[in-house]
Amino acid sequence: MKSANLHKWLLLSFFCAAVLLIGLGGSAAGASPAGPVAIKGYDSVAFFTNGKPLKGSASFSFQWHGMTWYFRTAENRDMFAASPEKYAPQYDGYCAWAMTESRKAITEPEVWRIVDGKLYLNCSRSAYQKWIKDLSGNIKKADQNWLKLTAGKLNEQGKKGLPGK
Repeated sequence: MKSANLHKWLLLSFFCAAVLLIGLGGSAAGASPAGPVAIKGYDSVAFFTNGKPLKGSASFSFQWHGMTWYFRTAENRDMFAASPEKYAPQYDGYCAWAMTESRKAITEPEVWRIVDGKLYLNCSRSAYQKWIKDLSGNIKKADQNWLKLTAGKLNEQGKKGLPGK
């Protein structure tokens, strides 16, 4: 009798786990139905217009580079849509310092800097401190590594090279 109850309990547990896994598979955290959410949902235009990182809203979103970009306002979304290369962070939002080492690292949008009209994000304050020690040299190195990592693929506009370049 105890064996039958154990068997039922295991079967029910397996069924519940399967239902949960199937149900959660459609929408991972940090993803939208149309693609992953870029830069953790921050409004990339706000870095330029407000001078600080501000969270965007799914209500004002735009698809670009296979990602969903969120914005605080329809105006910011429209500015981005008109010129994504101008407002999108370099290296598709990966860490500028990590890119100097030929690797991709998820960024912390609160750690950022605009250099020559281009937005750069870093994964941590310590990475940022290393990166700013030689901005021009590190940007040049990261740009070269980005081209290698993307294998010179064409961007959406049919131009070779870096977004924003």
